[in-house]
Amino acid sequence: MIFHIITLFPESFDSYFSTSIIGRAISDKKIKVKYYNPRDFSKDKHNRIDQKPYGGGPGMVIEALPVIRAIEKAKSKSKGKVKIYFLSPGGKQFSTENAKKTTKSYKEVIIICGRYEGIDSRIKKVFKMEYVSIGPYVVTGGELGAMILVDTISRQIKGVLGDFDSREEARISSHDVYTRPEVFEYKGKKYKVPPVLLSGNHKAIDEFRSKNKENS
Repeated sequence: MIFHIITLFPESFDSYFSTSIIGRAISDKKIKVKYYNPRDFSKDKHNRIDQKPYGGGPGMVIEALPVIRAIEKAKSKSKGKVKIYFLSPGGKQFSTENAKKTTKSYKEVIIICGRYEGIDSRIKKVFKMEYVSIGPYVVTGGELGAMILVDTISRQIKGVLGDFDSREEARISSHDVYTRPEVFEYKGKKYKVPPVLLSGNHKAIDEFRSKNKENS
């Protein structure tokens, strides 16, 4: 899977994408991440890409053409069908099911990160894209959302996780987990592992985990 990320701040991805599972997936060439900065596609002599919004209001809006050229560049690098996601607080919340469908249907994904008051909406008239969000809240930029999309989609690619069946969504699991010691004491109070998890009864353990997940 190749991820093409349109962002004004490509350096913001360095820390997360260079470590742990995603870092290993990149190193093992299970996924590849490429960046396209709209400033590099600006015709302005100062590489300016933002302007005041028509209709008034606070903040600045990113111009359409630098982003369009960045998307064009990303598409020119692709060899097959490409899915374009535009991160927006007004988009449909992205889910694990979206991630599964993406990996089944596409080998390349373009993710557009908004900033400031957003990007000129005419870009969605030029390219077919899906507006998505990462939750019912607003963050300062799309970069955080892009990291989440890359992580969520990458987990569905065989070889990214050490054991593909270790995905929580592919097995009976609970949001609450326990490990050794069986009992520990803190400030005079003892904290124990639920007895069912020590029973060896796998049917009872699955029932416990399913119920616990529903009530979490």
